[in-house]
Amino acid sequence: MAWHGEPLVGFDLETTGTDPLEARIVTACVVGFHEGRVLRQRDWLADPGVPIPEPATAIHGISSERAATEGRPAREVADEVAETLAGYWRQGVPVVAYNASFDLSLLAAELRRHGLPSLEERLGGTDIGPVLDPYTIDRAVDRYRRGKRNLEAVCGEYGVVLEAAHQAAADALAAVRVAVAIAERHPKVAAMTPAELHERQIVWYRAWAENFQDFLRRKGEADAVVDPVWPLRGEPAGATP
Repeated sequence: MAWHGEPLVGFDLETTGTDPLEARIVTACVVGFHEGRVLRQRDWLADPGVPIPEPATAIHGISSERAATEGRPAREVADEVAETLAGYWRQGVPVVAYNASFDLSLLAAELRRHGLPSLEERLGGTDIGPVLDPYTIDRAVDRYRRGKRNLEAVCGEYGVVLEAAHQAAADALAAVRVAVAIAERHPKVAAMTPAELHERQIVWYRAWAENFQDFLRRKGEADAVVDPVWPLRGEPAGATP
């Protein structure tokens, strides 16, 4: 059976900002999915330890006051989310995340920030994966399609209902459903194993990043740099484990 008919796990974070190496976790969801049904779901609300900027609150609806009152310590949430993902990878279950390099890089940064074991350490020192990123896959297999590529737009393209955009649970589930829909539309994606698809995404993402960086530089941003590494972006200078 092709991978899209096997168990999958959706993952999403809502955060304090847009820089994955600096932003903090506010909410998280990991949702198990198989044959069109949600099998299990785990949600977290964190106290990020820093104020949540108003623009971020406007997107996901979580205020600093609510996070401080109802949220659990960020260190505990990061540890539990990481261990939950690692547990699925140990079982060979692919983790699906839309724009995975953002969510996974942010989680990795939180683990470093709190002195917790990295995702790789939780897997015995091996690389993480398999990771399936519908954002990267769709951009590679339907490169010239016009229009936006955010989750809402891609859900519309593939006929996936997104019930509450920018809510971690809804986005995590939608990411899985989009991944399945892409596989159903593109047989070459369905034919790959998750491990093969993971490796292809590394190549696809690098090609996109290099092309986008060239585009920005041609448009006048001479110093533009687009990190080509997927699914975990490079660590900042001076980062400690």
